Amino acid sequence: MTAQAQFPESRIDTSRPHPARVYDWLLGGKDNYPVDQEVAGKLPPEARDNARRNRAFMHRAAAWLADQGIDQYLDIGTGIPTRPNLHQIVQGIVPSARIAYVDNDPIVLRHAQALLVSTPEGATDYIEADVRHPRAILEHARTFLDFSRPIALSMNALLHFVTDDEDPYGLTRTLVGALPPGSFLMLSHGTTDEHPHLVKSVTTTYKKGEIPLRMRTFAEVEPFFDGLELVEPGLVSATKWYRSGPAPDAELSGFYVGVARVP
Repeated sequence: MTAQAQFPESRIDTSRPHPARVYDWLLGGKDNYPVDQEVAGKLPPEARDNARRNRAFMHRAAAWLADQGIDQYLDIGTGIPTRPNLHQIVQGIVPSARIAYVDNDPIVLRHAQALLVSTPEGATDYIEADVRHPRAILEHARTFLDFSRPIALSMNALLHFVTDDEDPYGLTRTLVGALPPGSFLMLSHGTTDEHPHLVKSVTTTYKKGEIPLRMRTFAEVEPFFDGLELVEPGLVSATKWYRSGPAPDAELSGFYVGVARVP
């Protein structure tokens, strides 16, 4: 199952940069515009490597969740589909898996029909919504996913675009609170803890692009997992999270990542 809506180009605002399109550029994608390229091009060289490392974490964590038998996924902040995407990882292990993708950028919606193609046994869906409206997301997701069984909630490279006054912790609690026991939260969050010399350049670049950005420290990312059971290796930088070998190269990272079980 994929979205059936039409995707008019006029809905895409090419006059302002968007985080999903900036991230696409950092990953080497082509679905971005000059305004996005201008922001991305002004970011320090480490930004591209950090995007790659975060994407690699998503691949490892999604594969591990599928190995645990999780066959339902709610991926918020999907971004522009870049192969392999989450459904391709998990359906390669659990062909019957169902994945609901959520994003608020119309360009992602435009790609939904073409790129979010499920296996015959499974299904994918697309929800055009913003994480700042979690109840609307849950209302739609309940029509596609079975909330009486475990679900993996994926929130990768998303919450650092939610400012403190928008209550990122409360938004996360609302979403996690709707999940049944045995579910999981897979989360990555931008940080400059391992790149303190980049704080000014990164925040200034996003500010000039009018993209809200709130990098957080380790102590500020920890509360997203309150009440949950972090799986090994816990909350770590992106290149330190893995469950089976070979271990990723030990590199500095611009993301804290973790996977936690809902008790």
